[in-house]
Amino acid sequence: MNKLIYLFILIFSLLNGNLFAKENIMILKLKYGDVKIELYPEKAPNHVKRFKELSDKGQYDNVVFHRVIDGFMAQTGDVKFGNSSSPNFNISMAGTGGSNLPNLEAEFSEIAHVRGTISAARSSDPNSANSQFFICFDSAPHLDRQYSAFGKVIDGMEFIDMLKKGDPNSGAVAEPDKIISLRSK
Repeated sequence: MNKLIYLFILIFSLLNGNLFAKENIMILKLKYGDVKIELYPEKAPNHVKRFKELSDKGQYDNVVFHRVIDGFMAQTGDVKFGNSSSPNFNISMAGTGGSNLPNLEAEFSEIAHVRGTISAARSSDPNSANSQFFICFDSAPHLDRQYSAFGKVIDGMEFIDMLKKGDPNSGAVAEPDKIISLRSK
């Protein structure tokens, strides 16, 4: 009888862990293909919660990658001025807006900013992250413990590499690519 109980607990634990893992997988749809993202709620719980909340409400749909610097990162997530299907869309203002939700406090961790890292974009104030995020094209150790990393691309990084690059200095993109959709798996 005890063996049966232990077996039940083991099976339940494995299934429950698998369900939890699926809750932290996001699918970013681009015109080039699908990008699979793994989130790290144990490292940046508030950033993960915000990312999932905005994603699952469709707020990132049609938001442009307004700043893309080859060899460094691709930035998106301005749900106020960067949504190409919104009357508020303004490419020159993209990168200055956020959601209607309050800014997030920094959640710095030991997560390294390497190829595929997803991290919260912010102003010079460490506690100003809101909806914008960036994806690293390559290692950027100068960002470690300075920005709140909360996930990583685990499949489809080649599609991020295809994003239209911006000005080499500012990263500004004249006719940027956009997120088709971003949802929990």
